[in-house]
Amino acid sequence: MTVIGERIPRSDGQSKVSGEALYAVDYAEPGMIWGALLRSPVSSGRITRLDTSPAEAMPGVHAVLTAADAPDTHAGWVLRDQRLFATDRVHYEGHPIAAVAADTLEQARAAAAAIGLDIEPLPAVVDLDAALSPDAPLIHPDWESFVPTAGPDFPRGGNLAAESVSDPPGVDEAFARAHRVVTDEYVVQRQYQAYIEPKSAVGIFRDGRYTVHTAHQFPYNVRDRVAQFLDVRPSAVRVVGHTIGGGFGAKLDAALEPYAALLSKAVRGLAVKLVNTRTEDLITCPSREGAITRLRSAIDADGNIIARELEVIADNGAHSGEMPWLASIALHCARGVYRTGPTRVTARLVYTNTTPTGAFRGVNGTYLYHAVERHMDHIAAEMGVDRLEFRLRHLFEDGEELLNGQVLDDAGILREGFEALEAAAPWAELQAAKRPYRGIGIGAAWWLTNPSAGTAVIKMHEDGTVAVVTAATDNGSGAVSMGVTQVVAERLGIPAADVYIALPDTDVAGFDGGSQGSRTTRIVGKASQIAADEVIEKLKNVAAGLLEAAADDLEVAEGTVRVKGVPGNSLTLAEVAVTAMNTVGPIQGTGSFVTPFPDFNPGCATGLMLPSFPTPTYHVHLCEVEVDPVTGTVRVLRYLVAQEVGRVISPDGTYGQVMGAVTQGIGYALHESLRIGEDGRYRERTLESYRLPLAGDVPRVEFFPLEHPDPDGPFGAKGVGEGPVLLPAAVIANAVSDAIGKPMNHIPITPEEVLAAIQG
Repeated sequence: MTVIGERIPRSDGQSKVSGEALYAVDYAEPGMIWGALLRSPVSSGRITRLDTSPAEAMPGVHAVLTAADAPDTHAGWVLRDQRLFATDRVHYEGHPIAAVAADTLEQARAAAAAIGLDIEPLPAVVDLDAALSPDAPLIHPDWESFVPTAGPDFPRGGNLAAESVSDPPGVDEAFARAHRVVTDEYVVQRQYQAYIEPKSAVGIFRDGRYTVHTAHQFPYNVRDRVAQFLDVRPSAVRVVGHTIGGGFGAKLDAALEPYAALLSKAVRGLAVKLVNTRTEDLITCPSREGAITRLRSAIDADGNIIARELEVIADNGAHSGEMPWLASIALHCARGVYRTGPTRVTARLVYTNTTPTGAFRGVNGTYLYHAVERHMDHIAAEMGVDRLEFRLRHLFEDGEELLNGQVLDDAGILREGFEALEAAAPWAELQAAKRPYRGIGIGAAWWLTNPSAGTAVIKMHEDGTVAVVTAATDNGSGAVSMGVTQVVAERLGIPAADVYIALPDTDVAGFDGGSQGSRTTRIVGKASQIAADEVIEKLKNVAAGLLEAAADDLEVAEGTVRVKGVPGNSLTLAEVAVTAMNTVGPIQGTGSFVTPFPDFNPGCATGLMLPSFPTPTYHVHLCEVEVDPVTGTVRVLRYLVAQEVGRVISPDGTYGQVMGAVTQGIGYALHESLRIGEDGRYRERTLESYRLPLAGDVPRVEFFPLEHPDPDGPFGAKGVGEGPVLLPAAVIANAVSDAIGKPMNHIPITPEEVLAAIQG
């Protein structure tokens, strides 16, 4: 029986399309009441009056909480720079100030609105360059009191939330002897994850412990954050996961969960539910950050890049979340996939009076690759050489040593990716067939597979089916419902329909690093494979006596335990499982797995919190666009992806991830933007004004998987889901610039900016 590489139905597909799936936003407890938050209407100010008495007097209200009712503690994923409620100052629009619990949602929201609140406005720090100036107002005057959650401190100070710098020798000397220096600046806006299910949580305080029901990508992270905010041990918090209506990185850190838990304690153990409105969700979501990237490259007389300097300033928002880690990624992306000589990299993460930013699929790789690939086009134009030829001349080869000292033994796969696209869309033919206002863009990238640890337990049922118990979540990607399911089915030789996956529960399942960074099928699949191997050994040991054969002479295949080479001499898995129940006990296996970080040079940079990229994958994209010179509208006509995946576990799941990621990349490139006014407030506040790509905006992606099985992955699998979002902004911007003959260096590329460029 072969399951790997086959098209199978998602194990959660029927319940989702039928409406039977219970999402967290649907979850209810008997006797449950409702919560609501009072959030700051301004981005920066001093609280001068906070009067909760009007809310407390309203019908149905059970409790009203402020900072005075919460533990006097700070929390944070990387740095403890957040409190549960604003105290004397508000730092961003949407900053929670008070929480209300009432019998109904309407009563809770009305009571929150009735709280007396006066805020003295203060200047909002919004501009990234200005935030770093010596005379800029400090978002956190007490920044020195913040301590790292785990590990050593890192470079930071004032409005500088984190910094990573690599300054190798030879950069200035190369620029001094350069034949030409090419300089660029690229600006990108924020992007909202726009998942279909807004954030929600149900909190329960009973028997001295907190239980939280939520739809979350990383249940163990919620547990830890709730524990920090409420100043209890992590074991005092249980997180129960539910079906997730999308996340894309925005549901990796706690949001409403600690408020629901604290309110439940205040109302003597009644379950309390909070649900964001869409506007509330949009203005408080940890969106992809806005950033400014400045690049300059030194070129010799032969057209070779002999040195580079990259500076990126990224918007942290008012608190840090996981963002300090992401400041390290600039070092890994500064050269893209091209040889550049010595390269200086400075990455700064800046506090502003805006909503804290966070992970969004591909994190800051999207705008770093946009900058690098736009810059490659610019250099080629300056040198008067073909853009594709210029890339191939500088392309990484096997054995490439990176800026951090990591060595890419398999970087030659990149050239294979270019060749795959050349076969499908010959570059010379595309150039020859170009018409006015048609353009072509191409680019390449490499990316990591997140190595965070994962565990799985496989339980063999007496009917021959199995259950997989894991804290891993399927946030819609199919990484669990197809990927892990197929890995387990293949290993045990059973149909995929006989594998059941339990929803996550931190009291039941071992630690998992969350649905993030393309890690789930590889890491949890590998842990499940290890667990399945233990199940296989136990099945063989039990069956050995029944079949009167040595365990080493047995195999588990096609739903049976059988003597190798004698298929007729066999027992069903159910028969062996029942025998085990009455002799040695139930059969189950446990597996854990974590990918080690590749070797690197620890002295290559300061503030390097993500030192190397484990399990790299390689990507090449090409697109063709058409620009309407009257309206400035850009239409993507054709989009091609060559992507190295290790091995395709699920064809439908793999293609779905590529298609979905490119769709989000098209949205990022052409439509989506959370613009911030000088007052620190978003201009886009609903999905009506926040322009998502529609079906008519997205062509069907032509996908060319490159399979190079990873010996450490389950059946060779590597990460799939994040990589395809890295390049759409880059190649679309290159294609639009090619179509109109003018550089488009801001994301998103709006019709107004296109028209302005066309008109000169």
